[in-house]
Amino acid sequence: MGILNVTPDSFSDGGQFACVDDAIAHAQHMMGQGAAIIDIGGESTRPGAERIGADEQIRRVVPVIEAIRSRTDIPISIDTTRAEVAKAALDAGATIINDVSAGLEDRAMFLLAADRGCGIVLMHRLCPPDEDTWSDQYETDPDYGGDVVGRVRSWLLSRADAAMEAGIHPDAICLDPGLGFGKNVCQNWKLVAGTAEIIETGYPILAAASRKSFIGAVTNAATPADRLQGSLAVTALQVAAGARLFRVHDVGDHVHAAKQVWAG
Repeated sequence: MGILNVTPDSFSDGGQFACVDDAIAHAQHMMGQGAAIIDIGGESTRPGAERIGADEQIRRVVPVIEAIRSRTDIPISIDTTRAEVAKAALDAGATIINDVSAGLEDRAMFLLAADRGCGIVLMHRLCPPDEDTWSDQYETDPDYGGDVVGRVRSWLLSRADAAMEAGIHPDAICLDPGLGFGKNVCQNWKLVAGTAEIIETGYPILAAASRKSFIGAVTNAATPADRLQGSLAVTALQVAAGARLFRVHDVGDHVHAAKQVWAG
């Protein structure tokens, strides 16, 4: 899943693809490197990010989705917590909703996904991004009762149950443990180590560690672009644990890393 942020303030690539032509070119580049899905977002979810209204998100993402869809039938996911944005994206040609609030921020999201029969990614987080902080900057560590893997796993299963109660088919659900969202450095690494336990839920799992701060904390890589090697190491660990879906910035590098693990 290649990341395409059409935002001015995303933590790693903010402003790089805000122009429609630049966004299309990058999508084509990622497809050429092996991306199987393009994930498009019009609102940054980095810690401390300013919240963006639905109208502005739609203005940012819909022209890009329409342009990509006119050129290819690749699956497109819309990264948003707002049903209004998701609806506009689906109308423009998206086929998946990637909701980092797991349907809690907008109660209409599950009803929309059920009505459209689209895929939906449900992610774990403790709080909205504008209330969160970087994994290595917590003054008080997030409380998971000493079992972050078990707590996240149970919470995700509860959201999957809620999605099915709203009419979403179980085969349409994918779970994301939310690496980097409401977890300190140690908790993020425990979730990476617990990938196999989360996969045991039976749902597809989205692994989304690419360039995040907990990776940089290990090697003092303060700049997200300098976290490629660490990101590849996490992908290798998660492939070995059974993960098969990865949301990444550097598509070609991750494809090569995954193939090496699968070959072994």
